[in-house]
Amino acid sequence: MHTALTELTGVRHPLVQSGMGWVAGPRLVSATADAGALGILASATMTPGELRRAVREVASRTDQPFGVNLRADAGDARERVRIIIEEGVRVASFALAPSRALIAELKDAGVVVIPSVGARRHAEKVAAWGADAVIVQGGEGGGHTGEVATTVLLPQVVDAVDIPVIAAGGFFDGRGLVAALAYGAAGIAMGTRFLLTSDSTVPDAVKARYLAATVKDVTVTRAVDGLPHRMLRTELVTLLEGAGRARALAHALRRASGFRKISGLSWARLVREGLAAKHGKDLTWSQTLLAANTPMLLRASMVEGRTDLGVMASGQVAGVIEDLPSCAELITRVMAEASSTLSALPRPASGGAGGVWSGAG
Repeated sequence: MHTALTELTGVRHPLVQSGMGWVAGPRLVSATADAGALGILASATMTPGELRRAVREVASRTDQPFGVNLRADAGDARERVRIIIEEGVRVASFALAPSRALIAELKDAGVVVIPSVGARRHAEKVAAWGADAVIVQGGEGGGHTGEVATTVLLPQVVDAVDIPVIAAGGFFDGRGLVAALAYGAAGIAMGTRFLLTSDSTVPDAVKARYLAATVKDVTVTRAVDGLPHRMLRTELVTLLEGAGRARALAHALRRASGFRKISGLSWARLVREGLAAKHGKDLTWSQTLLAANTPMLLRASMVEGRTDLGVMASGQVAGVIEDLPSCAELITRVMAEASSTLSALPRPASGGAGGVWSGAG
């Protein structure tokens, strides 16, 4: 299946594995790439040195194209861009809109730039700045998310820009790929579906928690960092939602203290990180501290397996996923489902009134 996405990135299938912090490491990314989709390495939780080593590890595992996800607001974003260029990475994706200068620097070096957006105006802005494509995530997606459903947001963005649009939020199978293509997308991006594969390094106990979840177990809360955050409802989420300000602050201070020991950040640096994460939002001090160490809350679950203490970002699709295929099995299945779905669609009747549809043919 050839689309504008496969032509732009050089992958065989119009599928993207999202750059999930602590999840999208070299093993998952290389398995995705080998299977013909676009694997995205998550770099926000890595130091620049760790990023370079991770990129080289992916390159040693596969000769297929892959990408790296960056935070455009990171203080060392330009250093990370240089690493991507120097290491010959094919695609740079961004969790926040990159500056015009960063886009230009990457494109001048032949790197494909694909920012993620959650609103039409953001897509229009990065398209005007030279982005090669955009990933548009609807409210069904995991992590920080918006309120507009994919089925409403996607056609808005497709109609607003003239670059390839990749749909994200609510996708897990071949039927979803066909639906996205029908809306005008060039492919789909999936996060939770790739998290729940045998190639994912997420601990088995955490995967079991995801598999056991129903659609109603996936919630959107502001209790963690003051921003809408879609995740599984866990003991931590319930605790924070029910805590008063004093109790929430005490809990955040304990979390921040643990984060400092691992990261080596000073209290002053931690507070600055939290204030930067506010993005002008009216957050309490507990939310500010939690915003600064949200990566460690994710690490507690995704690396250490502490489902009782960590954050488990999740798309709503967790409630309908029931197995742990390999990336190769998943991608083969999705593409086969897409082919059979397309074949089963009714065809326009020959002759007669326009717009009349016949049965499957």
